[in-house]
Amino acid sequence: MANVIVVGAQWGDEGKGKITDLLSASADVVVRYQGGVNAGHTVVVNGRTFKLHLIPSGILYPDTECIIGSGTVIDPEALIEEMDQLERLGVSTRNLWISQTAHVTMPYHRLIDEAEEEYRGRHRLGTTGRGIGPTYADKSDRTGIRVQDLLDPEGLREQLTWTIAQKNILLEKLYNRPPLDAEAVITQYLAYGERLRPHVVDSTLVLWEAVQKKRNILFEGAQGTLLDLDHGTYPYVTSSNPVAGGACVGAGIGPTMIDRVIGVAKAYTTRVGEGPFPTELHGDEGNHLCDRGAEFGTTTGRRRRCGWFDAVIGRYAVRINGMDCMAITKLDVLDELPEIKVCVAYELDGQRTRNFPNSSRQFARCRPIYATLPGWQTPTSHCRSLDELPRAALDYLQFLASEMEVPIAIVSLGAAREQTIIVEDPIHGPKRALLPV
Repeated sequence: MANVIVVGAQWGDEGKGKITDLLSASADVVVRYQGGVNAGHTVVVNGRTFKLHLIPSGILYPDTECIIGSGTVIDPEALIEEMDQLERLGVSTRNLWISQTAHVTMPYHRLIDEAEEEYRGRHRLGTTGRGIGPTYADKSDRTGIRVQDLLDPEGLREQLTWTIAQKNILLEKLYNRPPLDAEAVITQYLAYGERLRPHVVDSTLVLWEAVQKKRNILFEGAQGTLLDLDHGTYPYVTSSNPVAGGACVGAGIGPTMIDRVIGVAKAYTTRVGEGPFPTELHGDEGNHLCDRGAEFGTTTGRRRRCGWFDAVIGRYAVRINGMDCMAITKLDVLDELPEIKVCVAYELDGQRTRNFPNSSRQFARCRPIYATLPGWQTPTSHCRSLDELPRAALDYLQFLASEMEVPIAIVSLGAAREQTIIVEDPIHGPKRALLPV
């Protein structure tokens, strides 16, 4: 048995969906532990593209149980739409379970999110506008709606009558938005509850029973380390904890039950939204990475900002998450470049540092210090073993492993499942020696 956490090592969009999908072949249970419909995981199987937002990537394996944990926030309309879409594509959702204590994104959360972002003007955070932040805010404020509330007509009516009256004051008086019809919202969300009822469970009990049966459990996060509410580039962060520690809280499982943590990073760096980005490229090289990497958000369609690989961020992610190994994705995007740069340190106020600063104002002043490596200028998407990689590509991977002080277990060379080199299976143990550190 192995219980493994998959976590993003950058600003999200690292390709966690593909890596989770690959590892799900060996998993009995896959758990999504935080985030909401602001996440987007793209998985390509046999030439078919699946875009997932709330449902764990393991859903594509018919015998794998998938759990949406209590640390997530669920937009029931979006979830039902996603379930229906999968069913139309021939993917069963019979093994999908939803935590009864997960919080629910309501219509007023989306309206407030959009209004607040507009109100911020040049200080906007770059949110997706899907109501994620306001949902988590109500959770912390102890005024939130949970999935189990959707199954209790009397309780939901009592709670929403008061809550919507309060939110309408905010929408009308502060943001000049039209008020919501409380009765219409209550009716709509009770219908959502009935549709989801067969899938609602005590997810912590389901997980505990899986542990007792020594089943393989895979924990899937959304976003990435640098978007973590506590450890990311605050305030340009998400509203939850994507880091590995968040898996225990968001899934409802003790830390002693976790065996491994695998980080996922692109062979370069991207981010969406506002905030500092030391290695960002603004010219032809950045456009090349964006175009070859198809760097557009799964959820929003926004163009991602692109830059060179940042090993300072990588080392920080390894430390914060306690990563055992890494998966490097989109190596093939670099195939045509004559030379490739890696940020190995920052210059901050005239001083060289290899450590990530916790102050966002300091981070904004950081300037990258690069090491330059030769490119390989030959296709790699067909490679299925380390021996097939060009020497310069292998040298690049070894350099990343050395800089981040963590071995590389998986190398992805395209979107399809088969476009992958498995150096080590994080669930079933080593197949061969890891890339040297």
